[in-house]
Amino acid sequence: MEKSMGSKGKNLARLVEEKACSKRLQQEEEQRRIPYLPKDCITNILLCLPHKSLLRLPAPHNIYSVLTSRPPDNPNYFSIDTNYLQSQNIPILTQPAIHYPRKSCVKFMEFSNGKCEERDYKISCLGKIRATCDGLILLENRIKKGGLIVLNPVTRKLDPLPLGTLCPPHNESYGFALSEVSGVYKVVHLFRDELNYFHCEILSLGTRVWRPLDGPEPGLFGWLGYRPVFAIGYLHWVPFVDHSDYIVSMEMDSEKFHKVGLPTSCRTHDRILEIRGSLCFIAHEEMTQINIWMLEGLSGHAWKQTCSITMGCTFDMVPLLGLKMSGDIIFERDEDYSLYRYHFELKEIRKIEVQENLALSSNSYFAHVNSFISW
Repeated sequence: MEKSMGSKGKNLARLVEEKACSKRLQQEEEQRRIPYLPKDCITNILLCLPHKSLLRLPAPHNIYSVLTSRPPDNPNYFSIDTNYLQSQNIPILTQPAIHYPRKSCVKFMEFSNGKCEERDYKISCLGKIRATCDGLILLENRIKKGGLIVLNPVTRKLDPLPLGTLCPPHNESYGFALSEVSGVYKVVHLFRDELNYFHCEILSLGTRVWRPLDGPEPGLFGWLGYRPVFAIGYLHWVPFVDHSDYIVSMEMDSEKFHKVGLPTSCRTHDRILEIRGSLCFIAHEEMTQINIWMLEGLSGHAWKQTCSITMGCTFDMVPLLGLKMSGDIIFERDEDYSLYRYHFELKEIRKIEVQENLALSSNSYFAHVNSFISW
């Protein structure tokens, strides 16, 4: 009886091993049938896809990026400014001198597994980042005063834009967004003149011509220090440094401004963000609580409080961005620039492990996602 049981056990083990071996051979055969495609070929295929298809491509949350500017580590970086001069067919002897000590480099950060790591595009530039949209970056063109450059850091395609109205940086704000009806990317320039009146002009990347628009009503804006957020088809501005009871929203299709009330007054450390297609308002309440409100649309929709975050001390926790896939929110503590991540599914906030020498102030970050999109 014991010999019979031992024989059956050996037979069963042999059958399991044979089945596993057969499955492994089958997988190897299937892999041999799939043709190998070089990376350059895959890149060319992606570049030929229409814009809407590229937006629907799945991407892991850790590819969601934040752009920063820092001194370049390598002089052999792809230089935005040098390539701009070459694109303008300016003779080498007449090209302006570029002072490399003032150069910065465009980098991005990956958030995954409780860590934040810096990655390098190996791209250098003189100007600062002014806005981002769908993987495209709007950069200052320091070689041409008041000029702008649109760049895709993945494909390294760049395009200089014509000059708009010139004004000091502290008196202007740039927005970069997509019109869903026309499928055209638009650059919005909001600025204040010497008499403290606010004006607006807009440029479609298809026409490359600045057009004046009817600006916001007098009194709606107090300053332009907060960058606009693109969500639900609108660009949204917080119009005052502190105690803003409303936001100013500009619809990208009609190009009209609207005043939108907030559920509670926006204070110094409060922010608006785009999260999973909705507009999110993150407001501090007293010292230990942060409330999160969502708005799905301006027509027939109202703010809904989705959750609250409670911890020991929250007054200096500045919301930076919402992660593209998970919708989790990244915060920065104003005191020491440490980063935290609020997990919506877990309903908890955790400190992020950040590599050394990566502390940056909150105004150095821009929401960004790597893509092959072209304008």
